[in-house]
Amino acid sequence: MADKNKQHEVGECRMKNFITSYLHTMQETIGKVDPQDIVDIIQLLESCHEHSGKIYIIGNGGSAATSSHMANDLSVGLKLRKIRNFDVESLADNAAVCTAIANDTGYENIFYTQLLHRLREKDIVIAISCSGDSPNIVKAVKYANQIGSKVVGLTGFNGGYLKDNCNVGLHVATEHGAYGIVEDIHMMLDHVIFSYYLSLQQKSFLATAI
Repeated sequence: MADKNKQHEVGECRMKNFITSYLHTMQETIGKVDPQDIVDIIQLLESCHEHSGKIYIIGNGGSAATSSHMANDLSVGLKLRKIRNFDVESLADNAAVCTAIANDTGYENIFYTQLLHRLREKDIVIAISCSGDSPNIVKAVKYANQIGSKVVGLTGFNGGYLKDNCNVGLHVATEHGAYGIVEDIHMMLDHVIFSYYLSLQQKSFLATAI
């Protein structure tokens, strides 16, 4: 019984140490985020809205989940509140389309093929990739650059290809493999942008009330 209690204490201590370390790293990394990078992204979204452009969001795995969440917040999340009417689509959301393209022509084409003959110069591609080097992200970004569309790159680790080939972006500099920290901050970016737009509605309400 004493041995089990000892093992439990050791296990709990290990958990607390890991959690404390993770949260500390998270705080340090957030502190390195440059607010101007987020300002640049918002200004690009505004320009796209003014020119009736469309926003396409792409990402794999956890970044696909962030892509879906961001599309939800920036589209219906703002439309229902009558703040903005962004035209937003997450290209990772249609499993039938993605798997058909991957099966027929290769996984590296799942985003490129959806953008092909559809993407316009006034549109934006928000590419989310921790490594910045995922082949399907790279191919889509190359096409966007060829068309002249603006690319927003959300990256981690050393940034890879995406960091060097986007117009604006948020780079989360971490050790290679720190997916949790990078994906946490990418999701935080979505909520910062969404909350900024909510604040515009609140200011408008206060001005009307006064």
